[in-house]
Amino acid sequence: MEALEKDYTTAPITQQERVMVDYVVKLTKDATQVWKDDIEKLRAAGFDDRGILQITLIASWFNYINRVADALGVGRE
Repeated sequence: MEALEKDYTTAPITQQERVMVDYVVKLTKDATQVWKDDIEKLRAAGFDDRGILQITLIASWFNYINRVADALGVGRE
């Protein structure tokens, strides 16, 4: 898990997990840059539409909650 937290690109994860995390990172950095080819990569890695929706919803929810917490200073002293 530590390798995943430091640099997922070198972590010992499956190719399917790597494609998923690549997508989540892109979604997190700038969702306007997610295109059809990103979805096609997820499909090629074995994710169906329901799985892609779940990945997108979960990542988006975490992004939202983290931004709310950051804006309210949660965890800061």
